[in-house]
Amino acid sequence: MTDPVIVKKGISPVILGLPHTGTHVPPDIEARLNDNGRLLADTDWHVDRLYDGLLADVTTVKATFHRYVIDANRDPEGVSLYPGQNTTGLVPETDFDSKPIWKDGEAPTATDIAARLEAFHAPYHAALAAEIARVKAEHGIAILYDCHSIRSHIPFLFEGKLPDFNIGTNLGVTCAPEFEAAAASVVSLAPGHDHAVNGRFKGGWTIRHYGRPETGVHAIQMELAQSTHLESEAPPFAYDDRKAEALRRHLQDILERIERLSFSARI
Repeated sequence: MTDPVIVKKGISPVILGLPHTGTHVPPDIEARLNDNGRLLADTDWHVDRLYDGLLADVTTVKATFHRYVIDANRDPEGVSLYPGQNTTGLVPETDFDSKPIWKDGEAPTATDIAARLEAFHAPYHAALAAEIARVKAEHGIAILYDCHSIRSHIPFLFEGKLPDFNIGTNLGVTCAPEFEAAAASVVSLAPGHDHAVNGRFKGGWTIRHYGRPETGVHAIQMELAQSTHLESEAPPFAYDDRKAEALRRHLQDILERIERLSFSARI
């Protein structure tokens, strides 16, 4: 059986969350997906590779299961992150283009969702919460940096082109302003790239749940347009080494600045 979460412990005050890079789908669940669903198109392709090695001794918490099994970045109660806007749910019934991903009559039931919460969602968040507590106990502060990506054009979810860098802090609620400003200062100067802060992506359930700056736990989400590091935002979603290496320099700068700030008496 594939473990639902892989944890790599580090000594940095920064923790990288990777909820959507996993591609594991248990056979009994895969058998219920239709041909479109089996493409697993809404994966955060290669995001774990993008961040690998950028910050020495960083902790990583990575879900191995695919978001079609259950979405680790959604409220376990199923509450929408963006009321009134198109989005996908705790266990998606469609892909990001609003196309069905399950065979007729095979959409997950309430019983299925409850079982997946226990088998996948809960273990991922138990591991993440444990690492946040461990790091905070060591440093007096913990910074969760949640790593994401998405296609740059998805009409069902947003109009036009998504900016290359999308920083989410739930309108400044989930982290001290210095952390948001540090990330924004890097991306605002990244040549050839555009960015948004708390635009279409204000941050998912993960950062909203854990980000409590008043307790010393800060959380920030980075949603990257996949055009920044893929050869094409279509199958086979191949990694573009040239694009990715240029992008990694900016991401490393962000992480290093956040880490330095974590030791500042101002935070």
